[in-house]
Amino acid sequence: MAEIKTVAEIIKDISPYYHKKGDSESVHRLVYDSSTETLEPLYFFLLDLMEDFKLKPEKLIDNFSSSPGSGHFAELGQRATIMQQQGAKILADVNTVMRSVLNIIYDLKEFKIRLQSYDDLKSRDKNQVQAARLSLKQLWMDKVDYTAKGNSSIKAMALGQAGFQTLLDAFLAVDNLKEIKNLDLNDRVKRIVTSRLEEFNAWIVQSEKELRKRYQLERIYLKSQVNSLKLYSRWARPYLRAAAQLESKDLKRDPHMVNIFNTLILELSILGKTKLEIKDAALEGALPSEFAKEHFINSIKRDYYSCVLIDFRFRGIPQKVMQQSHYAFGGRAEVTFRAYTLNSDELAKLDQELEKADLNDILGLVEGATEESLGQMQEEIEFFLNDSDMEKKRPGDTSNPFLALIGYYDKEEAQKAKPKKKEQKEIIVNSDNWLEKEHLRKLSASVAEEILFKLFDVYKKAHGMASYT
Repeated sequence: MAEIKTVAEIIKDISPYYHKKGDSESVHRLVYDSSTETLEPLYFFLLDLMEDFKLKPEKLIDNFSSSPGSGHFAELGQRATIMQQQGAKILADVNTVMRSVLNIIYDLKEFKIRLQSYDDLKSRDKNQVQAARLSLKQLWMDKVDYTAKGNSSIKAMALGQAGFQTLLDAFLAVDNLKEIKNLDLNDRVKRIVTSRLEEFNAWIVQSEKELRKRYQLERIYLKSQVNSLKLYSRWARPYLRAAAQLESKDLKRDPHMVNIFNTLILELSILGKTKLEIKDAALEGALPSEFAKEHFINSIKRDYYSCVLIDFRFRGIPQKVMQQSHYAFGGRAEVTFRAYTLNSDELAKLDQELEKADLNDILGLVEGATEESLGQMQEEIEFFLNDSDMEKKRPGDTSNPFLALIGYYDKEEAQKAKPKKKEQKEIIVNSDNWLEKEHLRKLSASVAEEILFKLFDVYKKAHGMASYT
């Protein structure tokens, strides 16, 4: 399996500007080493500082790895196991309901085919009416007449008893008593055809009512099962997500991770960005005055952002807090500050690449399995739940219950949501044109470097870092 790239490496790959440049515009590094003080104050101080600078920080990477010989590894392993077991139990219920939904759909398909014949009886097309009636006669002879009467049924008498060879054809040929009287047959056959035709006509009326009632009940049951499926899926989601978050990353040959030691390695990456306001910059003189005009601003196809990427790498010794269930982490923290200028296409491409990195393996597997398995069925579920032939068309909840498993329908208006991952195309980042490269990119880069140095300087002075570069 290919090693997951860092955010800095992804930016270098996706951005034509940094791919040529080879590195970020500005890099600062701080090292903080203390076995007594914890990482949390350092992290949250910097997070709050970024918010004060209007950078709107977003966490991109959150990985950890505990050495197998540590108590921290054992305790997190127990918690992860509980989450996995609970999620697996709910998924078993999901599979049970899923099989029920499949069976209901197959039944509804059969009902729909049967009901089509009853609908055709009301058609204005005589040929269609005749075909539907013949179809229902065949069904009645096989399912009702033969089952109830056995050797006295029309088919058994016509095929097995002398003198009744014309009975089957006569029954299929007539539709009412008048037509029976006009048949050139003996009275015995006519009497049998008359009684069976009356039974058949009564059966048509009653069977249509029962079948439509059964169809309606099955649709209601399908809706309840789909709702149960979504409910179970939502219940399973937090357990699966927690299990994924409690998974320890495999650091393989990292020399800092020794199996028998009591060691923790933590990796965090947060990205903050602020949009370059072209009009304001032009009015302040940072850009040519022409850039402040509306027609010029409307001609700009993509925005530029001053970005700050901060990577934490923490190596610590987990120590359990007395009489409490959590750990304190003291150790060595390496904080790397990088400044970037990225346009909206590059930021969208970065998000796409991070999704491809499959940072949440469990959720990725669940999503792939559920979307693929429900892809065909979802259309049929929507068809039967919104069947306008049975009731007035009303807007309904047609959300995919399996997508709820991965948090796709967090919003209440689920019917308006559209799957993104199936439709999302590969984003292509084009190189800057002259105007973007010489003005927007340069100004955005300058702002990013300025913000980066302020962050670095305030952070360093506030904590009296042991070393920095």
